[in-house]
Amino acid sequence: MQIIINLIIEIIKFLIIIIPVLISVAYLTLAERKVIGYTQARKGPNIVGFYGLLQPLADGVKLFAKEMIIPSHVSIFLYFFAPILALTLALIVWGLMPLSYSSVMSDISLGILLIFALSSVGVYAILMSGWSSNSKYAFLGALRAAAQMISYEVSIGLIIISVILCVGSFNLIKIIQAQEQTIWFIFPLLPAGIMFFISCLAETNRAPFDLTEGESELVSGFNVEYSSMSFALFFLAEYSHIIFMSFLFTLIFLGGWSMPLLNLDIFFFFKSSSIIFLFIWVRTSFPRLRYDQLMHLLWKTYLPLSLGLVIIINSMIWALNALPPKLCF
Repeated sequence: MQIIINLIIEIIKFLIIIIPVLISVAYLTLAERKVIGYTQARKGPNIVGFYGLLQPLADGVKLFAKEMIIPSHVSIFLYFFAPILALTLALIVWGLMPLSYSSVMSDISLGILLIFALSSVGVYAILMSGWSSNSKYAFLGALRAAAQMISYEVSIGLIIISVILCVGSFNLIKIIQAQEQTIWFIFPLLPAGIMFFISCLAETNRAPFDLTEGESELVSGFNVEYSSMSFALFFLAEYSHIIFMSFLFTLIFLGGWSMPLLNLDIFFFFKSSSIIFLFIWVRTSFPRLRYDQLMHLLWKTYLPLSLGLVIIINSMIWALNALPPKLCF
């Protein structure tokens, strides 16, 4: 009986986190269209509901009520499993994110490693969607997406190592506590923070790195054969990942909920919202890169820079005798 009660409690805690995430994903689409609209001297959605606030609900009803067209040539099981896997992985990682000191579902020592392990598995959902569609355009888009995501995970991983060297732990809460006791890592690790943000743009397939959706040559990329509800699942997964990476950036470089004079949970959400705004702002400001420029930026620029950053930080910590007591596994 106690096992059942504990299971119900965990499910309720998971829903308390996931339902606000899904609502945030819906209204992020509205915020994005509003910001893009005003940068282009237009208003964006303003018809459905007061100030367009019901537009995300109307879009959701439209997507889930449309007829689902299933091509006759697809591998049916993988075709349906790919979007479900993408959304599931995008939501599971939220269970590891400490939104406040007292509200974390799984406070584990290897939290940062588990997050990137789950994020890496998301590549398989993209590959499955392209391969199961049995379309050369979808498959080419899936390969491009997989190459892009795997490439920039290398840069993100090396930047995370730089932070771990300063903290001495893989635990997410201890990363925030280290910044409470010293200074936000964005100040001493500013180059790492800039590279991490740009790598997040590429990891989430956002402009100017949205090459998986190159309309001119791929006709929407890996999800070209998806429609209605299955397309909406990919859409939800992408925007959930954008919000998650913004929260992760805030946690690693902006101190999470910490502020110089007062620590409040609302500061975590305010700082993360600012990073989300930067995601949208970049989309309105820069044209899409070519694929060779994308790979050149990583393998010839960010990879040597992030490797050098790890070596320099490690050397400075060693020279100043400032090594953390131990890595907490």
